[in-house]
Amino acid sequence: MEYNIEKQHAKGKLHAIERINALCDKDSFSEIYSGVRHNCTSFGMDKKDIPYDGVITGFGKINGRRVAVYAQDFTVQGGSLGLQHGEKIAQLIEKAIEVRCPVIGINDSGGARIQEGVDSLCGYGDLFYQNVRASGSVPQISIIAGPCAGGAVYSPGITDFIFTVDKISQLFITGPKVVKSVMFMDISAEDLGGASIHSQKSGVAHFRSETEDECYASVRKLLDYIPHYYGDEIVQAAKVHYDAKKKAKAIKEILPENPRQGYDVRKVIDCLVDDESFFETSAEFAKNCVTGFAKVDGRSIGVVANNPAGVGGVLDCDSSDKIARFVRYCDSFNIPLLTLVDVPGFIPGPQEEQKGIIRHGAKVIYAYSEASVPKVSVILRKAYGGAYIAMCSKHLGADFVYAWSGSEIAVMGAEGAVEILYAKEMADPSKAAEVAAKKEAYKNEIMKPTIAAKRGYVSEVIEPEDTRKRIVDSFDFLLQKTSTDAPKKKHGNIPL
Repeated sequence: MEYNIEKQHAKGKLHAIERINALCDKDSFSEIYSGVRHNCTSFGMDKKDIPYDGVITGFGKINGRRVAVYAQDFTVQGGSLGLQHGEKIAQLIEKAIEVRCPVIGINDSGGARIQEGVDSLCGYGDLFYQNVRASGSVPQISIIAGPCAGGAVYSPGITDFIFTVDKISQLFITGPKVVKSVMFMDISAEDLGGASIHSQKSGVAHFRSETEDECYASVRKLLDYIPHYYGDEIVQAAKVHYDAKKKAKAIKEILPENPRQGYDVRKVIDCLVDDESFFETSAEFAKNCVTGFAKVDGRSIGVVANNPAGVGGVLDCDSSDKIARFVRYCDSFNIPLLTLVDVPGFIPGPQEEQKGIIRHGAKVIYAYSEASVPKVSVILRKAYGGAYIAMCSKHLGADFVYAWSGSEIAVMGAEGAVEILYAKEMADPSKAAEVAAKKEAYKNEIMKPTIAAKRGYVSEVIEPEDTRKRIVDSFDFLLQKTSTDAPKKKHGNIPL
């Protein structure tokens, strides 16, 4: 097979076959359906021979395990999707479901092949249908390796993880030319749908790399953390590296003395998981929360954490979406969940209310309640109001909830509570001492984690340096956890 490799190199990009070879183990890829050609006769298409109809499909291995891979070739009819092109990918996904292996798509397409009309739309429809069938059955990973417009963005949008590359990846429903003609707005493709736009602002992309090679290395790394099909055993490292003495000392020094001061929760995560094992997802989006995969005692887990370094760690629309999506992915493939809680509440104000914080916040509650995987939560500092409930509390089915001895659990902070309960006294300067006493009483009688522990809402009050052992022992105990019987129904209705 001859490929137009130099045409891609001239654009600073790898060719489709080079991308596949960079992704897969050496000499492991086998192409299928290479002889497929379009059968369109309209608008001069009968005179065009489009090799493999513009998409290379096949199977190979990554880290020694089977994967199904396809790569659209932009040098062939702009990587546009026609009926046969779409059918090739759809059949590959269908086969991946049957043999139980991940599907990785390298997307570089101008969208629907206009000359094929409704047939090209049929190709997309068949592809979307198989994407949905595969969801929760096998992992689906999309690499955006060029401009993807129109229907070309919706297949990646259905998949589990989207990888982008700086100055190469572009995703948009309508490109800059259409935006200009319809909205009279001049905007570059990069500003409309570049890698940084989707990793930082829209949250569509989960990973962003500087180069293609770095991107493919990240995909290979991800596949070392996640099960390769529903029912696959959790990935376990051959050796466990954890500097217990060093990290026990470090974890005690992370929380600031000032309870209003922020800190980066990644420091806590690094003290709890195996050395250098945390692999963050959506790192640039919704920075008030952190999600990612890690190893604990060699086993893969999913980690969700509020991050006080970003807007105090509050839950807003974007962080709610990010958390709910990640929790549902982990539950789909039976990946245990560790939740680290330091949350002052759901964000107040008209902006987030008008964006639908009620609907978005409800997604977190729904996702955690629905998840039947082992769930362990640790309250680090604050757990207030509805956000306390939402962040995998005992009430939403957490198997174990641990709370650091200095943490606080309540409807709200002491100052806010006293302002509501003793508004008249607050307005009287002569009663400042009385108000201060009320605040201290609220802290001691309402907020201490020992109060929640007495009611069984907290499994145990612990010290920070004991957290790692508690997590390891808890997940070990929960290893064979089975789901309880759910009410009979087709499926629930998550607030989307």
